[in-house]
Amino acid sequence: MAEPTRASLRADLERLGLRAGNIALVHSSFRAIGARDAETVVGALLDVLGVGGTLLLPALTYLQRPLEVHDARTSPSCVGYLSEYFRTRAGTRRSLHPTHSVCGVGARVDDLLGEHHRDSTPCGPCSPFNRLIELGGRILMLGCGLTPMTTMHAVEEHVVPPYLFGPALVYTITDRDGRVWRKPYRTHAFNGYSQRYDRLAELLSPPDLVTGTVGRAACHLLSARAVCDVAAARMREDAFHFVEPLP
Repeated sequence: MAEPTRASLRADLERLGLRAGNIALVHSSFRAIGARDAETVVGALLDVLGVGGTLLLPALTYLQRPLEVHDARTSPSCVGYLSEYFRTRAGTRRSLHPTHSVCGVGARVDDLLGEHHRDSTPCGPCSPFNRLIELGGRILMLGCGLTPMTTMHAVEEHVVPPYLFGPALVYTITDRDGRVWRKPYRTHAFNGYSQRYDRLAELLSPPDLVTGTVGRAACHLLSARAVCDVAAARMREDAFHFVEPLP
């Protein structure tokens, strides 16, 4: 199979259903896509979204060491090569959060990222994950399956299943202007459970969940609002539907 190009990836994304003006939160496996460099993928995404669209990628840092020290300028993303490339790309903005920050560029970036510092949980009401739902955004799972979908944590914070929250920790945070302060956050726990967000595939259908191929990667494009509505309703029936006990 030929190596994907920016033009071929753009065509694949449009075939999947991504459109100009969309807000898209992208989770990715760069290796699965088969492109030679990250800019090819980011460029294709920006080409499709256009000047009126907004591109978001998670820049989670829950594996940072020391755990309770975060610098918005330098703390690397721990969720893949494309995410870290995008974080360091010229023009990218980053929301302010010690473990669940999001990076973005585009027309609605201020609306999506600007208030994350107000939250005291990973995916609270001011987080980009909730703003994505409110603004009718899309979630693109690019070669990584459905399981690493951080927006589901925002849904869990709506419902608060028993496994969700762990102890509070006090973080030392440095913002992009070099200002430093300490703030307590409730953490997510999941003690004894693994996440099964792939079960969304049983509950959603087109146009709320569309599957296809981008480059060499199997992909899913979802409506963030539909994910929230369907998953929250299912968790209110069965709080443990999207997790299972670890062996």
